[in-house]
Amino acid sequence: MQRNSALQHLFTSTNPLPSPVPFCEAPAPAHRRVGTPRGRVSHCVGLIAAALLFTPVVADLSAAERIVNDGQLILQEVPEVPGALVDRLNQYQNVRSAQLIDWLAAGEGIYVRTRFGDTSQVHRVFGQGGARRQVTYFREPIGQVARRPGSNQLAITMDRGGGEFDQIYLFDPATASNRLLTDGASRNRLLAWSGDGSLLAYQSTRRDGRSNDLWIMDPLQPASARLLVQAESGSWWAPVEFSGDRRKLLVQQFLSVNDSRIHLLDLGDGSPRLLAGDALNPSANRALGFDRDDEGFYYITNESGRAAELAWRSTAPEPETRSITDSIPWDVSDFALSPDGRRGAFVTNEEGISRLHLLDTRTLRFSRVDNMPTGLIADLKFDPDNRRLAMSMNGSQNPSDVFVVTLGRSPRAARSLQRWTYSEVGGLDTKSFVRPELIRYPTFDQHGDQPRTVPAFVYRPAGPGPHPVIIHVHGGPEAQYRPAFNSSFQMWIAELGAAVIAPNIRGSAGYDAHYLALDDGYLREDAVRDIGALLDWIAAQPELDAQRIAIHGSSYGGYIVLASAVHFSDRLKAGVDMVGISNFVSFLENTEEYRRGLRRREYGDERDPEMRTFLQRISPLNSVERIGIPLLAAQGRNDPRVPASESQQIVQALRERGQPVWYMEALNEGHGYQRKENRDVYEQATLMFLQRYLLP
Repeated sequence: MQRNSALQHLFTSTNPLPSPVPFCEAPAPAHRRVGTPRGRVSHCVGLIAAALLFTPVVADLSAAERIVNDGQLILQEVPEVPGALVDRLNQYQNVRSAQLIDWLAAGEGIYVRTRFGDTSQVHRVFGQGGARRQVTYFREPIGQVARRPGSNQLAITMDRGGGEFDQIYLFDPATASNRLLTDGASRNRLLAWSGDGSLLAYQSTRRDGRSNDLWIMDPLQPASARLLVQAESGSWWAPVEFSGDRRKLLVQQFLSVNDSRIHLLDLGDGSPRLLAGDALNPSANRALGFDRDDEGFYYITNESGRAAELAWRSTAPEPETRSITDSIPWDVSDFALSPDGRRGAFVTNEEGISRLHLLDTRTLRFSRVDNMPTGLIADLKFDPDNRRLAMSMNGSQNPSDVFVVTLGRSPRAARSLQRWTYSEVGGLDTKSFVRPELIRYPTFDQHGDQPRTVPAFVYRPAGPGPHPVIIHVHGGPEAQYRPAFNSSFQMWIAELGAAVIAPNIRGSAGYDAHYLALDDGYLREDAVRDIGALLDWIAAQPELDAQRIAIHGSSYGGYIVLASAVHFSDRLKAGVDMVGISNFVSFLENTEEYRRGLRRREYGDERDPEMRTFLQRISPLNSVERIGIPLLAAQGRNDPRVPASESQQIVQALRERGQPVWYMEALNEGHGYQRKENRDVYEQATLMFLQRYLLP
C-alpha cells in the first residue's frame, strides 16, 4: 500500500526558519506578484522584471542599499559582512542533513532529500553508510516527493521563486527526464498514488484559483485530470489513500486546527461519506490509511478530549471504533503501515521528544522500541519486504539523518538499528553543542486552581554568566518548538555567549486542544503576555542577564517579535523578524485567496466591524510609536502567506520615526529563505545585528 506522508504536518503551518509548519488595506502592490504564476510569461522574465522594477514601499533615499547574490537579494542599512566573520561562520553554514523520502521499489536502497549545492534535491543511497548520489538537478528546491508504486519514478511538486504555486512533475531517474503534469498556473500539492501507480490524486486550486479542491488524473494522460470534490470557502480537501480495488478514496477535509473530518469517497458516483468528525462537536481527525483488508482505517484523533490518539475505525455504516493508544497521555505524531498490513509503527511526542512504537495490527497491541537515540523521529517507511523500517532522526547535537530498524519475527519486535546516512557538519565538534533543558515557567493566568505554566527549552552556555538571552518564537501559530538540531542556535551560543530560550506559548500544538485554542480570536494578545511572563522568569535567573534580551521569530513568530517590541521595549534590546505579520487586517486582506478562509478561522474575520476594530488595535503597525528597539526584518518578495508589504510597511513606519532598521528582501524567495546563498547572508547579518545591539 502507498502511504501518504504528506498529511503528517496537516495541523501545523510551515515554520520558515532559515535552517523543518498558520497586506495593506489597499490591494497588494503589483510587484508582489512578480515571479508568481499569475500573468507570468516565464520565470526568467519574471525575475528580470523583479530586478528592474523593484520599487518597494520602504524605498528611502537615506537608506544605504546594496544588491547581492546575482541581484536577487536587496539589503538596506545592512553593513558589509567582514570576511573574517564569513570565514568563521562557514562551518555552521555548511551543515547538511538528510531526510527520508522512500525506499526504492525493490528495497535495495532509499531516496533522501539533501543539499549539495544551493537547493535541496533528491539523492539515492544504496546501503548503510553508502554515498549519496544526486538524482534531480532542478534550480528550485523540491517540494513533496511521492514514489510511483511498482517503479522508481517520482511525482515531485515544485514552485518558482518561493511563490508556492506548486506544479506536479513526473520524474524518471532512469532517464533523468521529467514531464509537467499540471497546468503551470494553479497550486497543486498533497499527492497520493493508487496502489498500481495508474492514478494520482492531489489537491489543486485549478478550478477558480482560490479553492483547495480534490482532483485525480491518469499521469500518462495529464489531460484526463478531473475534479472530484469542490472545497467550500475556508476549507480544503486532500487525498490520503486509494482502496486496493481503486474504487474508493480515503480523503481528508480540513476546516481549522480544531475541526477536521475524514470521508470515504466513492470514485464511481463521486459521493463522499463522512467517517470521522462532526460539525456539532468539532474535533481534529487526521486520516492515515486503510487497514490491510480495506474494511477500516487508521487515524489520529482528539475526539475523546484527551491527547491525539491513534485509533482504528471500520468503514461500515454503523462503525466500530477502537482506540489504540488511550493508555498513552501523549500525542501521536506519525504512523506507517507495512505493505502486508501486519505491522504498524507510530511515534509519540512526549514533551517534544519522540518515542517509537511497533504495533501488531491483528491484536492492536504495541511495544515501545528501547535504546533509540533521544531526539525527533519522522517519515516512517517500511521496506517492500516488510523487514525493515526507515525513518528520519535528529537531535540537539546531530542534524537529520536516516536510520533503519531491522525487524524481528514478531510484529512488535525490533532487532537492530543502523545509521544509513552521515551528514556533514562542517568539521564542527557536535559533541560540544549545548543540549537544551525543558523548563516550565509560570504565566499570568490559572489552569484550574493552579497557576498556568508555559513549556520552554533553554540552551545555556558554559560559564557562570550572566549571559545575554535570545528568545526564539516558533511560527504557526499551530506549531511547536521541538529540540531539533539547530546550527543557528549553536552559532549564537558559541559566537555571542548567549543563552537561547524557545517557549511554546499558548496556541502551540503538541499539548492539548484547550492549550491550542487559548490564543484564538480575541485572546490573541494573551500569547504576547506569555512572553512578558518569560521576561519575568529570566529576571529571576542569576545566570541570565535581564538587561540584554533580544527576541527572534518567523511568520507568526515574527508577529510576536513585533508585538513584544510594542509592549516590552523597555525590557528588550533588539528584535529579529522574518516574514512577520505587522497588521492583521492588511494581512488577511492580502494573503493568497486559497488560504484566507483558514486564517480567518484562526485570527478572526476582518470583515466583521467589531473584530476588525480589535485586529487593528492589536496590530503592531498601529502602535509603532511604542516600538523603541532596533529591528532586523527579512522578507521574501514572492511570499504568498505573509506578503512582502507586511514587512515593508513596518520598516517604513519605523524609519519615519528614526528607529534603526536593517532590512533584507529576496526576489527569489517566498515564506522564508530556502536558498543557501540567501540563508547565509541572513544568518551573517543576524549575528552582526545581535553583536551590535544585544551585546553592549
